[in-house]
Amino acid sequence: MNIENLIGDMVLGSLGGRKKRSRNAARFLRGGRGSFINASSLLTLGGLAWGMFETMQQQKASGQQPPPAGGPTPAGPWPPAASGVTPPPGRALPPPLPGAAPAGPPAEATPTADVPEGALRIVRLMLSAARADGSLTDAERETILAQARAAGVEHVVERELSHPTPLTSIVQGITEQKQREDLYVLAFSIARADESITGAERIYLAQLAAQLGLDAATTSRLEDEAAARIDQAEDLGGA
Repeated sequence: MNIENLIGDMVLGSLGGRKKRSRNAARFLRGGRGSFINASSLLTLGGLAWGMFETMQQQKASGQQPPPAGGPTPAGPWPPAASGVTPPPGRALPPPLPGAAPAGPPAEATPTADVPEGALRIVRLMLSAARADGSLTDAERETILAQARAAGVEHVVERELSHPTPLTSIVQGITEQKQREDLYVLAFSIARADESITGAERIYLAQLAAQLGLDAATTSRLEDEAAARIDQAEDLGGA
């Protein structure tokens, strides 16, 4: 999974699923080198879970086996007195305990299991910002789903559109100031697009700022800087 492409596609979907003009905002957010969404900024936006996911992907690509979460595999039966668990290569499951229920089928993967938590947070925040001025029309929803389909995460986005994650949950656990500020800029850019902020969007951004612990002076600075870069993108990209 190419995370940068996934986020780039969802930027286009979130902006495209709006009634506002958004060409400049799209250039600012994912226009290539120097844009807000790029390989160097994704780690900050996604957090530690993002870096862990990228490491696992690199190990998988090189054929390495990631170490088990609990340390080295013990020498005895693996796992002790457990069933329904796939053993590591070269190990066999122990016989079932007397009277134990037969192992059932493995649990079904959740719809978000194949998307790292950092990326999922960003996607959820963009969709939240896209809905800031009210519910999405069928056409706006389909625009977003089309980009999600291109990114291979239609199942994740469709579920998120049907059962939105509360803003409190989206930003829960954010502790780094840079990450809080970058997430606010991302949401602001999606909500604003190339035009002014509406009353409903202003309420949404105020709620987001409160959840992120950003004061008025900080959000004003972030908005001014982002708006200037969005407006500047017209000159850089042409009419």
